[in-house]
Order: sequence, then structure tokens, then C-alpha cells
Amino acid sequence: MTDFLIKGAVGILTGLPGEAARAAGDIRVTDGVIAGLGALQPRPGERVVDASGAVVTPGLVNAHHHLFQSVLKAVPEGMNAALAAWLRMVPYTYWDRIDEEALRVSATIGLAELALSGATTVADHHYFFSERYDFDPCDVLFETADRFGIRFLLARGGATKARRFDGDDITPLPTEPFDTMIDRIGATAKRWHDPSPNARRRVAFAPTTPTFSLHPEELKPAAAAARAMGLRIHTHLSENMDYVDHTLGNYGLRPVHWLAGHDWLGPDVWFAHLVECAPDEVAVLAETGTAMAHCPQANSRLGSGIAPADGLHAAGGIVSLAVDGAAANEAADMASALYHAFSIHRATKGVTATTAETVLQWATSGGAKALGFDTIGTIEIGRQADIAIFDLGSPRYFGQHDRVLGPIVSGGDARVRHSFVAGNPVVTDYALPWLDMGQLAADAVRVVDRIARRT
Repeated sequence: MTDFLIKGAVGILTGLPGEAARAAGDIRVTDGVIAGLGALQPRPGERVVDASGAVVTPGLVNAHHHLFQSVLKAVPEGMNAALAAWLRMVPYTYWDRIDEEALRVSATIGLAELALSGATTVADHHYFFSERYDFDPCDVLFETADRFGIRFLLARGGATKARRFDGDDITPLPTEPFDTMIDRIGATAKRWHDPSPNARRRVAFAPTTPTFSLHPEELKPAAAAARAMGLRIHTHLSENMDYVDHTLGNYGLRPVHWLAGHDWLGPDVWFAHLVECAPDEVAVLAETGTAMAHCPQANSRLGSGIAPADGLHAAGGIVSLAVDGAAANEAADMASALYHAFSIHRATKGVTATTAETVLQWATSGGAKALGFDTIGTIEIGRQADIAIFDLGSPRYFGQHDRVLGPIVSGGDARVRHSFVAGNPVVTDYALPWLDMGQLAADAVRVVDRIARRT
């Protein structure tokens, strides 16, 4: 099943920069690896995947998500709240209602939405780990991802201290002693982390925030422990001015400069958001190879602002694209993220701020670099065959002169005809063949009703 020829595409977006951003012709996959590119003819007995009327791209990489939030979409209390109030009223109010069944259903919803929009690699940042649980969220998330056949990185979060908000009407947020957190991350990595180049399962060390979730004296030991285990480092940073005010007020430094003194920058680190990131901080990120997971939809939905993704890209830094959690982004799919990233920078900074090809690069090769998946992210000979085929058969694509850009510039509901991870099918004929959507919809209604009614 991992040997085939993709033939007849309208065009190919490679995920590469500059003139190499586009290619034409067919793609041969052998043993799950891209083995040929160009005008190719089927070999005797070779399976042909029809890409006529479609655009081929690398499989999209979602560099930051919160799958537990897929059953927390459009919670009324949080729909018109800014970040701090939204955190208190939605994820931090509902976290203890997400039991094992709710997490499994929520992860299934989120991964279905992502896969059907072209994602083949997902990094999920899960940050609630409580002694009251009778299940391990890490196991639930990896097991669910395995059903989809995607590449999955669990950014194992958590906190050693809890953030205070403007009320005491929520269940206290779970925390762990520092040594316990490190030991548990090590156990999760031993069970699930694959350091091999073509890995489909990875673990990263990902405290919820370095500002509000760890004690300052824990930052250097945390980074050292992650690196000793061979794990990348991830966290939220500078999502709004609260982060900047905190580090300026307590340490006299903006967040990126503050973390530079705690060994939290480098090519094995990627930060989600970075909305409030000054030009000198952007320069430091680029110089150190520290990546950004750009979340344009959630940042817009919460009124937080627009991250300088275009500036970091122009400086030669690593930008990846992410949808973030569905509780702050009710369309948690990669097609919507592509269009939003393409349009919002141009709306606020002018049409030269970015291009469709650049945004596609963020969602493919940029994401692969940010997450450390070195053998995916581009359509090139020798790369793993993580591929998405976007059908252009909807009216929104009709009449386009440059049809290759359709999946990025047209927005809306993507029509993924097929997708693959290492040549193995994920989406087949616009569907996830194993998944009963009717049952998933019923499960979603039941779970949402249960957690909404609980007092």
C-alpha cells in the first residue's frame, strides 16, 4: 500500500521557498518515500492515485493544539471574553469535567477535523494532569492518534504553581511537585517517544507557561532535564501583554530576553503565540533558531492581536502554523488557519506582508522544522511521503486563473481527496473510512450535554 504513483495534478506546492515552491508532474512513492517527481508513467502493476482536478501539497503540520477543547467550542460565557477572563471561564472552569470518555471523544473530534483539512502531523499541548484522574491523558491521546495513522507529538504540559485569576469559583488548577513532573514526563517519554528520524510518535516537555506555571528557579533545571531526555521544549509565550507586564515588572526584561537567561531558547524550542514580541525579541528568536507556532485564528478570536510571523520569517527564523484549541477557535482546521494567516497579515500590514506560498511553507516545512520532524514537510525526492491532495471541484475554486493557490486563498471547507503518512492512507476518497461520523456526532452531543449540565 505504500507504493503508488500520484498522477494528473493541476500543480504541486512543495513547501520549499522561492522558485522551488512549485513543481509540476507526477509523484512516485516507493516504500513510503518520495522516489520520483516529474513526468512519470505508471510501471506495470503500479497503483495510480488520481490527482486530476486537484493540488498536491506536503501533509500539513499543526504545530500547537489542545485536543481536550474540542468539546468546549462556543461556551457562551467565553465567547466575548479576552484571554485572561476566557481562560478562567472556559478551560480552567471545565477542566475537571473532562473525564476519560470526554477526552477520547474530544480528541477524536479534533483529529477528524484536522485530518479532513489536510493535516498529517499534529502537536497537542495537554496541560491538565491531576491526582483525581483514574486515567492517563497521555495514553488516551496517543491511542486516539494511532487510530488516525497521523504523526503525533504530545507536548506534555503541567504546572508546579497555579495562576491566580479574578475569582475563586473554579476548581483549583492541578499542580505537580517539580521532581514528580520530571519523573512523569520521563515515564511518558519511555512509553511513547520515538527519537528515530521517521518517528510517528514524539513527546516534548511543555509546561503551560514559563511565567505563570513554573517557579523561576525551576526554569534552568527543567530545560536541562528535557534535553537530557532528548525532548524538545514547548510552551505558551507572550500571548498578550500579561506576559510582558509580568516579566518586565518582576525581572526588568521582556519574555524572550528573560528566557534567554534561563536556557529556554534554541533550535529545540518552539513557542506558541508570541503575539507581543518586540523587534529585538524577533531578532533573538531568529538568531537562536527558536521557532514560533503562529495561531492567527485564536489570537484574533480572543482579541489578543497578530503575531509578527511575517517579521520572523523575513529575519530567517522558523515560523510554523497552528490552529490552537477549539475552545478559542471554533473552526479548528488547517484550511481555515491557512486562509486566516494569508489574509490577516495583508489586512493589517499591506499586501506585501506575506504570500500564499509562504503561508503554505509555514504549514509544512516550517512546522516540520519547529517540531523536529526532519524527514517530512516538503515534496522532494527522498522525503517521507506525507502528502495531501486537495480537490478543486467546489464552486469556490471555479474561475481561478492560478488554480494551484486555491487551497490557501479561497478559505472555506477543504475537500481533501486523499492524504498519506509515509505512504499509508489517512484520508481516502474524502473520508476517514474507519470513523462513524454519525456516532461521533451523537457522542459529541451527549458529552457536551453532560459537562455543560454538571454543577
